[in-house]
Amino acid sequence: MNIFVMMKRTFDTEEKITVQNGQISEDGAEFIINPYDEYAIEEAIQVRDANDGEVTVVTIGGEESEKELRTALAMGCDKAVLINIEDDLDEGDQYTTSRILAEFFKDKNADLIIGGNVAIDGGSGQVGPRLAELLNISYVTTITKLEIDGDKATVTRDVEGDSEVIETTLPLLVTAQQGLNEPRYPSLPGIMKAKKKPLDELELDDLDLEEDDVEPKTKTIEIYLPPKKEAGKVLAGELEDQVKELVTLLRNEAKVV
Repeated sequence: MNIFVMMKRTFDTEEKITVQNGQISEDGAEFIINPYDEYAIEEAIQVRDANDGEVTVVTIGGEESEKELRTALAMGCDKAVLINIEDDLDEGDQYTTSRILAEFFKDKNADLIIGGNVAIDGGSGQVGPRLAELLNISYVTTITKLEIDGDKATVTRDVEGDSEVIETTLPLLVTAQQGLNEPRYPSLPGIMKAKKKPLDELELDDLDLEEDDVEPKTKTIEIYLPPKKEAGKVLAGELEDQVKELVTLLRNEAKVV
């Protein structure tokens, strides 16, 4: 089985993030594999082990993304591909990403493509569906269970507090939701093996793409941190007095009634 994982390098949102001149400052920032993509990596490895085949992890970025690709290889992926756009594009969006990936996948004969449901830095959840449409293959988002039998797949997906079961056929693209599995940590033997596993690097020219072909359709005007939360208020006194004070605060300060 020919399995691919779409991976993104993201800011570690558990670390302090600073914004300068309307952009996130990378000075001193920590980067990680997008957590939802870790579920995708784990699922790809489990599917490979159950059905035989090969797992290739793919990312778009610069040279610095090699670290996260090596981590994916240490987790158990067989191959890695870096599509390096560092010298070609100053910015991109979901259209850019899906268009580049579509060119990469067009001759790969992928049976299964897995990605995270969303990236924690953008949260659009658009790349997977856009890519599937460009490749003209079936896709299911926010999956919490995946079973494959031959060329048939049974997928359970999260639908706002409930579940939906879908039957479809390969080739298939799915995006992983929390609860799909428990991602493994890279082992020491896995880290050592990862150093010898193939990591190929491509550029736009290798995909027969020009900058104009992948020009973003949207533009980020400004990035800013949410305002700091003010201290809450504790109401005291009789219940009737508290209710009156609460209504007054909601009307005059919060201005929601």
